[in-house]
Amino acid sequence: MNKVIPMDQLVDMVMAELEKKLSASTAVDIPAVNRSLNPTPVDEEAQRSTRVDMVSELAPSTELDTFTSKVPTPKWEEGMNELLASTPARIGVWRTGTRALTKEVLKFRRDHAAAVDSIYGDASQALLDEFGLFTVETRYENTENYLKRPDMGRIVTEEGIAEIQKRCKMKPQVQIVVSDGLSANAVDANLGDVYPALLDSLSAYGLSTGTPFFVRGGRVAVMDHIGEIVQPEVLVLLIGERPGLVSSKSLSAYICYKPRKGTVESDRTVISNIHRGGTPPLEGGAHIGTIVNKMLEQKTSGVNLEI
Repeated sequence: MNKVIPMDQLVDMVMAELEKKLSASTAVDIPAVNRSLNPTPVDEEAQRSTRVDMVSELAPSTELDTFTSKVPTPKWEEGMNELLASTPARIGVWRTGTRALTKEVLKFRRDHAAAVDSIYGDASQALLDEFGLFTVETRYENTENYLKRPDMGRIVTEEGIAEIQKRCKMKPQVQIVVSDGLSANAVDANLGDVYPALLDSLSAYGLSTGTPFFVRGGRVAVMDHIGEIVQPEVLVLLIGERPGLVSSKSLSAYICYKPRKGTVESDRTVISNIHRGGTPPLEGGAHIGTIVNKMLEQKTSGVNLEI
């Protein structure tokens, strides 16, 4: 049975192996190189600090990346820390000579690979089965076409329309739809928390739901086509967001009062960045239920909704 190793831990293991292979030669060579290239005591101190930071990076970690400064002697440490605390962007990552630290390069490549996997991956069938979600497809055909032709992801296939008409409750108060969108990983990572929390929240407000299902290859505006077919009062679309280098598992909830053909984007309300490093999935699910209740009370959504 294969053992699953967290990405951060894998990077640490690679770094440890590299450090072992390089330690013998660098122990002899680095002082001589430093003396010839950096004759001042201040520069030597900076180099020692850099090496200490690289050694400390080897400690295994299974948590989210912590964005602490790698700069040995920042001119304004307080400002640097405030900046790092304000954003998950890759700043203050420091360097070795003129190149980036090896670990930072590996992290970048790791996150880029995760983003690609999110786009080309498939949502877990076991997870969809767990929540009783049957699957329909849009006219996207394949991932390459999906990326080039967003309009094809807004239309459900004829087979999908027939399946929805056959299996779904028509004119429900709230229709829930799940789609992989641009990140199947987002569905796998968050649906298990968001969906039950959403159902609990809707139940607490005394709201009823229709028959949920999954749309493969969906775009946000597919909710208009589904709205024409099912005729719900409110439609909730849980869809994988465009993956980035901070998170490839971010889910969005697009919510609309009576979505139909001709609905404009300003009619939609969105809760984005639902993942463990952003809006917590459990809180996100509960909040969606509150938004749905307000839409039904005010009979509107998007920019006209008073939250």
